[in-house]
Amino acid sequence: MRPLIGLLLLLATLTAGCATTAPDHRQRLEALPEHYRQFDLVMGWETRVDNGGTAVEGVVQNVRYFLMRDLEIWVALLGPQGKPVQREVSFVIPTDLKQDEIAPFSVRLPMAVKPGDRLRFTYKYRASEGGDGLERGNSWMQSFERVVAPR
Repeated sequence: MRPLIGLLLLLATLTAGCATTAPDHRQRLEALPEHYRQFDLVMGWETRVDNGGTAVEGVVQNVRYFLMRDLEIWVALLGPQGKPVQREVSFVIPTDLKQDEIAPFSVRLPMAVKPGDRLRFTYKYRASEGGDGLERGNSWMQSFERVVAPR
């Protein structure tokens, strides 16, 4: 009987530990240094240079639609003429992001950015208002630019 009680206590402890170590994306969204807000989503991110490349890591929240499907986040480093020099993508997982859900994203550019460089963010997805199915849903794409801040 004692081994069974011990096993149940161990199982309860391990399960509770998993629940407390899950990432809290809402707190992370608020704590990140860069933000973008639009009618459909909120995005927060940080930009770091490491190993000769650039990591853009953050979280995105669906604030408008019943469901966003196949959300992609593209980040492009722009040259002096405003043309993309390098562009990479993050496919957000889960592929179905429900209203008010938050998911992480990560984009790695193989080039190091410096303060004053411009990044163009482009996101695209298919959206459903609910009840109409994604076959009749909306496809949406939006872009915005940000200047890389001093470190």
